[in-house]
Amino acid sequence: MKTSDLNIEDVKEPNLMKDIFPYDEVPRIVFDYKDVPIDFPSEIFVTDTTFRDGQQGYAPFTVDQIVSLYDLMHRLGGSKGTIRFSEFFLYSEIDREAVKKCLERGYKYPKVTGWMRASKGDFELIKEAKLEETGILASISDYHIFYKFNQSRSQVLGKYLTIVEECLKNGIVCRCHLEDITRADIYRVVVPFVKSVMRLSEKYKLPVRIRVCDTLGLGVPYSFASLPRSIPKLIWTMVNEAGVPHELLEFHGHNDFNMTVANSTASWLYGASSVNGTLLGIGERTGNTPLEAMMIQMMELKHSDMGIDTKVITEIAEYYEKELGFEIPKYYPLVGENFNVTRAGIHADGLIKNEEVYLPFNTRKILGSAPRVAITKTSGLAGLVFWINGHLNLEGEEKVQKSNPDIKKIYEWVMEQYRNGRIIPISDAEMMDLVERYLPSLFKKYVKEHTE
Repeated sequence: MKTSDLNIEDVKEPNLMKDIFPYDEVPRIVFDYKDVPIDFPSEIFVTDTTFRDGQQGYAPFTVDQIVSLYDLMHRLGGSKGTIRFSEFFLYSEIDREAVKKCLERGYKYPKVTGWMRASKGDFELIKEAKLEETGILASISDYHIFYKFNQSRSQVLGKYLTIVEECLKNGIVCRCHLEDITRADIYRVVVPFVKSVMRLSEKYKLPVRIRVCDTLGLGVPYSFASLPRSIPKLIWTMVNEAGVPHELLEFHGHNDFNMTVANSTASWLYGASSVNGTLLGIGERTGNTPLEAMMIQMMELKHSDMGIDTKVITEIAEYYEKELGFEIPKYYPLVGENFNVTRAGIHADGLIKNEEVYLPFNTRKILGSAPRVAITKTSGLAGLVFWINGHLNLEGEEKVQKSNPDIKKIYEWVMEQYRNGRIIPISDAEMMDLVERYLPSLFKKYVKEHTE
């Protein structure tokens, strides 16, 4: 395809949209109050970039670690392909060996795909790896075109098209990563470029996916906000103005402004079939869309488990902590230590009466994680009872009650700690020592059951 066919409007000065991005001020959200309709695709799924963007936000993985995480991801997504693709770097020997090992697994999902810059050298790596699909970095804002490449719009986008066509000629499916689209000139750059890509897709009878990349996390989930920051409008424009089919449209978000889950969900609602993310949201700067969060969002939207094995989410978190040495913040959703832990006695009392009072769903069944309490000066008798019954697996008549005089002795010991200046919670080990001291028969039964 000739560069002249791009219909890109070249300009002498970059369009930096300083009315929206003043730089010396916080970026501005502008509203045009023109709404776009919800256009929820019949099929939605998740794609993964843990082994590409995720590695940029933490530390390089070993081959064995990549394969182990890939196995867990395969189990999490299930046979229906709710985690459809996983993308990999190919620059190092470790990356290439990991790709080989993951391909040898023979899983249908997630499908192993590559990632490349728009260069001949990177293209050769994709061919050598014999991958059927690759992402291609296509930086799309004038910030990148003028300041990173120091070329004209048509020169830079023409180079992207050349690589896309080269991939298609060789039977390789492409995925164009429109980097920094939330600061891009949508109608004079993005739409003409995407239309050209769609024409190449039609010419070679191979799909070309379009990834809408909110590289700096500037997107907002409001349909009545203005382009380029409105994710609903961006997705709507890709479908209705640039001609991208729902199934070929994907959103890739970053969490710089705490909006990545909301933006990802909005992209589904307004026409993109897929959302890209990383395990635990680990990625460049503040991270990416958490893949596990979008699995839960998908189930909420579809009113189905979608074949997802949600208990694997807990296994993934344990792998990151035990095998990778990653410290998950205690307040992190779904898998953080405090997710289904209460410290308030009034909450514990509600959990004792009916755990649905303070839980959004059955965490035992869905995440394999039982609700817990942390024992502090505010836990009260209810917190102690909940901890003991839960940790000792007591059921029915075996359960201890707040009226038990031995529970009151334990309570007095706890309160004495805090009267003497303690500020941290009572540890599980300390609690078990108290159970051994004040409830010896229950303790002996517990030990017997766990040593036989």
